[in-house]
Amino acid sequence: MQFGFGVGPDTSWMREELTDLGVEELKTPEDVDRIMKEYNQGTMLMVINSVCGCAAGNARPAVSLSLEKADHKPDHLVTVFAGQDKEATARAREYFSEYPPSSPAFAFFVDGEIKAMIPRHRIEGRTKEEVAEDLLMVYNAFSGEENE
Repeated sequence: MQFGFGVGPDTSWMREELTDLGVEELKTPEDVDRIMKEYNQGTMLMVINSVCGCAAGNARPAVSLSLEKADHKPDHLVTVFAGQDKEATARAREYFSEYPPSSPAFAFFVDGEIKAMIPRHRIEGRTKEEVAEDLLMVYNAFSGEENE
């Protein structure tokens, strides 16, 4: 099988799994900088999307499950696509550079500051339900109610 001619596999469905949930897609470094300025109040989940099997089987479905079950949803939901929108992903990683690059992964911000990271090793080899429980734990830990 040859992919050549500058066209890779269709990833639109991988993007739509998140955008259909209302997750805002960030495709450029400017998009990332914009949301980091605009969404610097409240909570924000950033999904580092990927084409790998653990993104399809665990990470993206876990976002959906966690949002269905959440009492405290993040105020903002955004995503960058590692390996696809490389410059946007690189810029996003600058905002949590203390963590090694990982995809898929989840970065959770409160008032523009990284507060939690769920890297690939907490996604790969686990069920979507287990990953969703990790997300719910993060949402609840930083919902603001316990912190007031």
